[in-house]
Amino acid sequence: CPAPALLCGLLAAVSAVAEGGRALPQLSDDIPFRVNWPGTELSLPTTGVLYKEDNYIIMTTVDKEKYKCLLPLIASGNEEEEKDYKGPTPGELLEPLFKQSSCSYRIESYWTYEVCHGKHIRQYHEEKETGQKINIQEYYLGNMIMKTPLPDPGSRELSCGYDLLLSLTQIPTKNIEGQMTPYYPMELGNGTPCSLRQNLPRSSTVMYVCHPEAKHEILSVAEVTTCEYEVVILTPLLCNHPKYRFRASPVNDIFCQSLPGSPLKPHNLEQLEKQQEMLKMPFRRVKEEEMPSTKEEKFSSIHKPVAVGSHQLLTVGTTHISKLTDEQLIKEFLSGSYCFHGGVGWWKYEFCYGKYVHQYHEDKESGKTSVVVGTWSKEEHIEWSRKNTARTFYLREDGTQTVRMVSHFYGNGDVCDLTDKPRQVTVKLKCKESDSPHAVTIYMLEPHSCQYILGVESPVICKILDTADEYGLLSVPS
Repeated sequence: CPAPALLCGLLAAVSAVAEGGRALPQLSDDIPFRVNWPGTELSLPTTGVLYKEDNYIIMTTVDKEKYKCLLPLIASGNEEEEKDYKGPTPGELLEPLFKQSSCSYRIESYWTYEVCHGKHIRQYHEEKETGQKINIQEYYLGNMIMKTPLPDPGSRELSCGYDLLLSLTQIPTKNIEGQMTPYYPMELGNGTPCSLRQNLPRSSTVMYVCHPEAKHEILSVAEVTTCEYEVVILTPLLCNHPKYRFRASPVNDIFCQSLPGSPLKPHNLEQLEKQQEMLKMPFRRVKEEEMPSTKEEKFSSIHKPVAVGSHQLLTVGTTHISKLTDEQLIKEFLSGSYCFHGGVGWWKYEFCYGKYVHQYHEDKESGKTSVVVGTWSKEEHIEWSRKNTARTFYLREDGTQTVRMVSHFYGNGDVCDLTDKPRQVTVKLKCKESDSPHAVTIYMLEPHSCQYILGVESPVICKILDTADEYGLLSVPS
């Protein structure tokens, strides 16, 4: 078989091999595998997943390359402990968190997230106005009136209700940094009405995950569909339950050694890996439809501290532009024929310089949902720039000034249900040095209802900022 098919066949073989007379479970994403090509020297792990010398298969590629692949014994080492466990249920283990009425916080560049366990989830931003008056912009992503009616949080009936539900079904898992991690769910509904969904209330699923060194921190908040959220909470309370602990080995390694006359790694596979390394083109021209995939938020490895409260934006996405020359890229970008895409999560963003800013979501079943955030008018921007700062500078060490960032106004977007006014966005183009000369980072903020800030940062922008005129308008460097 070809090299990619070799790997597929290898994994299929794993699900068919019997261990101790018992067939292994059907291959699924719950059991992650990794194929290694160790060469002639092979040292098997002494902890975690076990291996036996006679538990292998011989695989042959289409080029007659042969490999002896040693398979792991993937039966869980915690099975007996899980069977014998007679301790508190996961709901009972979490009861102290609900009874203490404690809250967890995550601070990001603009929004602060507040999870008061078993009560509500709030997203808010505080702004001081003149006279020290504090203006609060806030949304409730869910509160104590749950999507599934159950008794009050912290009560034994609530714990038993969830635990009974989970005992009748498989414990849910979430892929966190490549590891299928078990979690204990709690669903909160009746949040702030969502204008994008006919004023239906916002709702959230809170996922409690075992982490022995955590202090009930919020690991992540993600909008999985419009106005529906997932919140991951790290807590040590669940770690007393064997079914909610991390597995001994998050990835099951398969070791493939070449047999005489074959290369250390299949030739076709090496060629494919080289091609994938070169094909880093997540930005497309306007006419193309495919969008780049984005990585899930990072999660620390087992039993290592997790950085929380860091200033990360959920809508940030960094990627790479195609291999156009700098001069070609700058010309096409400034003409609006080369658009940037970015964003992580439900909403993505498309920015075409001097044309428009769109917010959109693509779905295989329902197609593309698009919102016009703002459109370009040179006259409107110049009028805006007379009242706002279109250019910001910083001083070099030699005392000379250089442009650090330019701001452009895009108005006349789709009408906002909350304000009955057109959406508008300020695009901030900023120089950002990077090891990759064509890397781009895009993020979106909403400081006021339907008034947005789109940040675009790239080394490419560094090359054109100094061409900005008094209105912040850019041109091709001479």
